[in-house]
Amino acid sequence: MSVLAQSLASGGIVLPILDGPLQLSPEIASRAQFGWTISVHILFAALSIGLAPFIVYFTWKSVRTDDERFERLRSFWIKVFAAGFVMGTVTGIPMSFQFGTNFPQFSSVAGEMIGGPLAFEAKMAFFLEAVFLGVLLFGRERVSDRTYVLSSVLVGFGAWLSGFWILVVNSWMQTPRGYEMVPEMVMGQQMEVAKLTDPIAAFFNPRMTWMYVHMINASVIAVALLVAGVSAYIVWKKRDSEAWNTALKFAVLILLVSAPLQAIHGDAYGRHVEDTQPQKFAAMEAHYETGTADLHLFAVPKSPDALTDPRAENLFTISLPRVGSFLASGGDFDAEVLGLNEYEENPPVALVFWSFRIMVGLGFLFIGLALWGGYLMYRDRLSDSTRYLKAMIVASPLGYAALLTGWYVTEIGRQPWVIQDELTTSEAVSSTLSGGEATLTLVGFVAVYVALIAVALYVLRWLIQDELRELGVKESAGDRWYGPIPGVSDDD
Repeated sequence: MSVLAQSLASGGIVLPILDGPLQLSPEIASRAQFGWTISVHILFAALSIGLAPFIVYFTWKSVRTDDERFERLRSFWIKVFAAGFVMGTVTGIPMSFQFGTNFPQFSSVAGEMIGGPLAFEAKMAFFLEAVFLGVLLFGRERVSDRTYVLSSVLVGFGAWLSGFWILVVNSWMQTPRGYEMVPEMVMGQQMEVAKLTDPIAAFFNPRMTWMYVHMINASVIAVALLVAGVSAYIVWKKRDSEAWNTALKFAVLILLVSAPLQAIHGDAYGRHVEDTQPQKFAAMEAHYETGTADLHLFAVPKSPDALTDPRAENLFTISLPRVGSFLASGGDFDAEVLGLNEYEENPPVALVFWSFRIMVGLGFLFIGLALWGGYLMYRDRLSDSTRYLKAMIVASPLGYAALLTGWYVTEIGRQPWVIQDELTTSEAVSSTLSGGEATLTLVGFVAVYVALIAVALYVLRWLIQDELRELGVKESAGDRWYGPIPGVSDDD
């Protein structure tokens, strides 16, 4: 068996990976292609969502106070927002086509349930965001101050509304409600398809509010870390920049609120997952035997095999006995938690298990960074601490790492279902798609999207360099962020 096949082995069941030496099966290639596509797209979608409060605040302060600090920050971050919006559009459009090319059975079964929300996302959110983003970019001297501030609010609202409609679709796939399965002829084939019976129940299914709050807040955290990292870098280059010291302080304040909130909300969210998707919860803790569950705070593989099959006996763990049961039940240390052995087919447990630990570990790191920054702000030494500036520069991409691993827990943990308890992924994939075709398009999407990520990073770097030039900072070949900062204490 190939290394790839072994890495996707789950619970003793090996997924059918390879049709040939260099060829993935249609199902695995299609899953990987859609997973890669949405992984890249979500980076830019989260950028729009997370930047919304920053754009609104900087725009409002700029218009209200006519302060050069906020005008500079408004101009810079609107450009970043626009670049992310373009990239989000480019990376997002192919996903809707993949429903037809790679998962036509899913489109046939769930078309009536997902078509409306996806259309609402385009007509209600995307165009709202696009129109008023144009006002923000080109209308500062052409519209009134009130209209300009309102435009920033509507751009942010459009970004958050877009997230709402997308998560309506995804949450319905996790906990489907408001429908009935009826027989219907589809392209000459008798199928059971989902018919909408209750739009309110479908749109506001049990998972919707949990996912929406968690995703919006995760995006805010990711962008707050990005803003803090960019600000810390520019403050390192020019310590007396009032604008970027202000941006750094505001980002830390956002983190002080959002990072602890994510931990509190995530704890309650986990109990909801155990109630509605016990198999996913068991995969998050690699809990195989039904009974009381421990909470693995820290886990290290004892052998390479444990990376792909993380049973408790294969790991060195620091665990809290029965605390998994306590968290799952909301207070009962003796509560029974269903194990993975109760199911015929399980998700790739290793991916879910390790993704969950990375997400949670990073979440506590963000709380620590927020509290550290708050302490420095209290002492009026935020921009004077070399260590903190370094830490925030390094941490600037980690919010996206936490967001992606959390998304993997949500999506991979649902397998083998594409619609929970109704349609499996293997049933949803195209029956006419060959392994060679699916593998070739996967390689193509990886190559193109890597190029798009490179372009996005280049644009961000160019914007930062342009900002430094405007601030009168001269770049030099030997300049590195980790070098000493003259006159700055390294004690904090």
